[in-house]
Amino acid sequence: MAEAEGIHVDVEALKGMIEEKYNNDPENVIMILQDVSARYNYLPEETLYVVCKELGIPISLVYSVATFYKAFSLEPRGKYIINVCLGTACHVRGAEKIKETLEQRLNIHEGETSEDLKFTLDTVRCLGCCALGPVITVNEKAHGGLDRAKALKVIGEYEKAA
Repeated sequence: MAEAEGIHVDVEALKGMIEEKYNNDPENVIMILQDVSARYNYLPEETLYVVCKELGIPISLVYSVATFYKAFSLEPRGKYIINVCLGTACHVRGAEKIKETLEQRLNIHEGETSEDLKFTLDTVRCLGCCALGPVITVNEKAHGGLDRAKALKVIGEYEKAA
């Protein structure tokens, strides 16, 4: 195992996964990066180099895919990814105040991760559940009909679970 940015990257397991599950096929670069992201909760730099070497593609291609999609992060992310919907329906019902309240509670701003790596706070333009607004998701689980107090209660439950 190698160590990248404080995370232990099992290079041999990554190589094996790329070969066994994806036949070293460059067409599968997105799915491979999804698997890496699912394992480490972000894309450690070392994994990008392993992927490009095993697939025989330039690092610039792997990096462009990793930076194009919002689902990928090159920085460590929290165990719980919070997305605050700021779409029109949620915005008019106070989503911005909920975001500000979460920023204060977690001591982070939008796009940041808490020092303990428990929470990452992001925003999205629409989650597709406008009737439930304002809505946040935590690791893709939707929580709707929120106000500031209810949002803090939701986060408190995740804090207890962590």
